[in-house]
Amino acid sequence: MVLFLFVICSFISFKKDSNTNEYIAGYEIKLSVFKNRLSLLLGCIEKSDLSSKKDLENIHLQINNARNALKSVDFWLRYLEPISYKKINGPLPVEWETEVFEKIEKPYKREGAGLTLAALYLEETNIKKDSLLNLIRSSMKGIQVFNTDSITDQLKDHHHFFLCNRLFLLNLAAIYTTGFECPTPEKIIPELQEMLSKVDKTYTSFNSGFPSTALPSNYLELYKNAIGFVNDQSKDFEQFDHFTFIKNYVNPLFTINQQLIKEYNVISKSNLDYSLNKNSTSIFSKNLYVGQNSKGIYLRVNDPKVLAEIENIGKLLFYDPILSGNNQRSCASCHKPTQYFTDTVTATSLQFNGKDFLPRNSPSLINAQYNHLIMLDGKHISLQHQTKEVIINPVELGSKESEVLEKVLSCKEYQNAFKSFLKHTPAEKQITIEHITSAITLYYGKFSKQYSPFDMAMNSKESLTETAQKGFNIFMSKAQCATCHFAPQFNGVKPPYVSSEFEVLGVPIDTGFMALSLDKGRYDINPATETANAFRTGTLRNASKTAPYMHNGVFKNLNQVIDFYDAGGGAARGLYVPNQTLSTDSLHLSKEEKNHLLAFINSLNEKIDIENVPAKLPVSKIKSLNRRKVSGEY
Repeated sequence: MVLFLFVICSFISFKKDSNTNEYIAGYEIKLSVFKNRLSLLLGCIEKSDLSSKKDLENIHLQINNARNALKSVDFWLRYLEPISYKKINGPLPVEWETEVFEKIEKPYKREGAGLTLAALYLEETNIKKDSLLNLIRSSMKGIQVFNTDSITDQLKDHHHFFLCNRLFLLNLAAIYTTGFECPTPEKIIPELQEMLSKVDKTYTSFNSGFPSTALPSNYLELYKNAIGFVNDQSKDFEQFDHFTFIKNYVNPLFTINQQLIKEYNVISKSNLDYSLNKNSTSIFSKNLYVGQNSKGIYLRVNDPKVLAEIENIGKLLFYDPILSGNNQRSCASCHKPTQYFTDTVTATSLQFNGKDFLPRNSPSLINAQYNHLIMLDGKHISLQHQTKEVIINPVELGSKESEVLEKVLSCKEYQNAFKSFLKHTPAEKQITIEHITSAITLYYGKFSKQYSPFDMAMNSKESLTETAQKGFNIFMSKAQCATCHFAPQFNGVKPPYVSSEFEVLGVPIDTGFMALSLDKGRYDINPATETANAFRTGTLRNASKTAPYMHNGVFKNLNQVIDFYDAGGGAARGLYVPNQTLSTDSLHLSKEEKNHLLAFINSLNEKIDIENVPAKLPVSKIKSLNRRKVSGEY
């Protein structure tokens, strides 16, 4: 009997290993096919006469064949080796999009290569064969990191699959239908169809190799329906129904995959998963990923009562001009809660001297925590660093760290509160400036948890107007907005949400486009040719409530912003912007399409409940401080 059980168990084990090996072999075969396509492309270029129209057409054909072959392995490659993937199919020649890991290391230059850049290069004049060959050679070099012995171990268990699948689904919602990395608009939907079909085969192979952690029937059925939906759509990506595709198929598939990640105890070994929350059940959940920790030094505090006490102190401090050098300015001076925590009155807010204006527009603090780098130039790596910088900056609040601590602790209410909070920060033996800044960020951070009508529609809790749906589809296609503003936050943080993109738009100094703005933006933090005049891509959430727009507040309304993008940015208006990342080609948006876009942007307005200002401020033992006013004087 024991021998019989041993034989049966051995057979089951052998069958499982055999099926698993077939899954791995399937990956290896697909990778081999893709490598072969790259070799054929390389040979085609080497033999071609680039002045021949026929030869150029043949190169285009070989590029398309290679791209289709890539769709068979993209599922694995993009997740398992994201840096090398930029060589295989990088959308940009040079990237300084800085990962979350800048919090522990300096940004570094990454040169892209591969199929997308090769296709784009063919559209230029004076094509050089060596340059084209180098793009494909770099791609072939990048693929070498995916050799069998370096990746097979990760394919031997189920963990990699659900993490690869999660990134695949996020990209379906954010980039695969937008043209972000497909250089030919008419190829976007056909390539999507190709990828969906190839991933379907991957699902079948995985389920055969890993029956105990297989995708369930409800997932597979929904995925088949998604394929059917896409196949029934127009091949014209401007006519594609992005809204229905994401709402009815991609987001529900993501929900199931997230549930499976928990059920199957999936473990990540990749930094790509640094920000993502495995407990999130929707792409359009405010807890999908974490960019910033609004708790700061109070990270370990989870007691709702204690958090409420800290928030209350943070609120008082937010409105208290005691943080400023002259006791006349507060956080609310530039970030007015009634104006969605920004300043909508002037292009930029007043400086500390009360006469001059700050060089940059005050960004809304709502949803600031969904950025890995803070400030328009990405200067700060945490909300608390940014808050401290504002306090001690001579042109903002004009104070000093030691003076702030002394004044704040001169108020018995503040002093007693922070003393009680000390037990929640055991590493600190005394009250520090970080206790103060963390209370402030915790306070305003709570306003970033609200949802918009668009979110509610995507989560099937409310309906969305047909006009807004049309606007979203235009946003994702013809208007090209989604190639910089990625779902779900519609900022510059794209899947897997570990990086912040900076774009060069050619923002003018005035609406007459007399000159380019003198603000160098990201260049002042990370000097490079590509970073000159680059600014972090902000969120479009609550955009209709947070005018004026751009880093210098040059545009007073969203119509001006849309017209600016539609025309092709500053370079298209005659400004010298050699490194502009925005296409200079006109989008040719009609008036109706622009109105639809506005309807979609309006649907991103969140239901923010603005609280009343404090009735009074804490009393200080320093009598002169008791003349200060709630919110400050200017």
